[in-house]
Amino acid sequence: MKGSYDLWVRGGTVVPMVQDREWFRGDVLIQGGRISEVTRGPAADVAASRIVDAADGLVLPGFVQGHVHVIQSLLRHRADGLELLDWLRQRTWPYEAALDADDVEAAAELGIAELLCGGTTTALDFGTTHDHGRVFEAAETLGIRLVSGKTHMDLGDDGAAALLEDLDSSLAEAEALGKRWHGAAGGRLGYAVAPRFALSCTRQMLEGCAALARANGWMLQSHAAENAGEVEEVRRLTGLGNIEYLHRTGLTGHDVVLAHGVHLAADEVSLLAGTGTRICHCPGANLKLASGIADLPGLLAAGVRMALGADGPPCNNRLSVFHEMALAGTLHNLRHGPKAIDPWTVLALATRDGARSLGLGKEVGMLRVGYCADLTVLDATAWAMQPDGDPASRIVFGATAGDVRHVLVGGCPVVEDRRLLTQNAGRITDKVRVAARAVQARMEECLA
Repeated sequence: MKGSYDLWVRGGTVVPMVQDREWFRGDVLIQGGRISEVTRGPAADVAASRIVDAADGLVLPGFVQGHVHVIQSLLRHRADGLELLDWLRQRTWPYEAALDADDVEAAAELGIAELLCGGTTTALDFGTTHDHGRVFEAAETLGIRLVSGKTHMDLGDDGAAALLEDLDSSLAEAEALGKRWHGAAGGRLGYAVAPRFALSCTRQMLEGCAALARANGWMLQSHAAENAGEVEEVRRLTGLGNIEYLHRTGLTGHDVVLAHGVHLAADEVSLLAGTGTRICHCPGANLKLASGIADLPGLLAAGVRMALGADGPPCNNRLSVFHEMALAGTLHNLRHGPKAIDPWTVLALATRDGARSLGLGKEVGMLRVGYCADLTVLDATAWAMQPDGDPASRIVFGATAGDVRHVLVGGCPVVEDRRLLTQNAGRITDKVRVAARAVQARMEECLA
């Protein structure tokens, strides 16, 4: 294996996630942003422009999250103790209305920095109704692989009034954003049309979003069946269950990711499986908002494609894939017994299955020759990672975001020795403090 490479990830235990229960001591060789070789044992007769030290580490595909809200980062720790609909009306919508363009940028930088430093290299992100170009600019600079879209809202009560949009203008803005950013940064950025949920959009808006996405080959994302009160209200207004209503408006299919899926009837589960619609399991947020626990084992058994996501900082307080994996690997034992979810299944949801849910299964989510060189190196010397054993168990039940040592996206180092490389961390935190104070003052003024 003689050759010269751009990067040599050397000396770790490789967990490629091409198949479950496979791991070995080896190296990963990277050229032109893609994986050239994954060796069993140390690579020989190799030179590289840069060596990434993975000694005493686990080398994994970069983690994939199927649902986050990076622009909500400035509301973290300020929206506790509420159920979903009150949380939206009393905190989230006033907050999003109070953001200006600079605040959107600060919030996005904070959220993206947290994701990257926590080992997440790819995320499906949900914005707000305005200034979404600043989210893409932050993602381009910081180096994450992000599929994202502005929120659409044209229906709601007084709590949402400041965010409501004209249908045609909202769709036109999304189209312009998608044409500008989809495929940008060397293909690292993508667009996903994002109607907030059935209670925030007229039928015409939902149908328009579906048509816009499919005319351009973009993904669709929304929230569904998260809260019992939400489901009841959708049925009262439409006479249909939440998933059936979304299906009739075009929001089901292999190109659709719906966050949550907590309150689903049997026929809705069958509809999701039959249409190939993806559900993103967000256990941390569902617990905090008292929404319930989605039946992950039941959904998987029914053939529903799944991903994992942290949702938003104010309804979870962290964007850690490790938090979601630990919950996904334990919560369901209460209903299904101690063998409810195998840790390899959880790890797959956070890597290759998450990538497939985002339509990126041929590019990321596995350490495989030809795939994008998105990878995370975990420090396996942490106390909770000891002793050696099954890597999936160690990662799902023992690891935390603080154990992330190095992160690469497209072969570019973005985190090295736990330090963000693509932006000055102090600059981000300074910007966040200023923006958070300004947003809080505007919220208090509006709510007074």
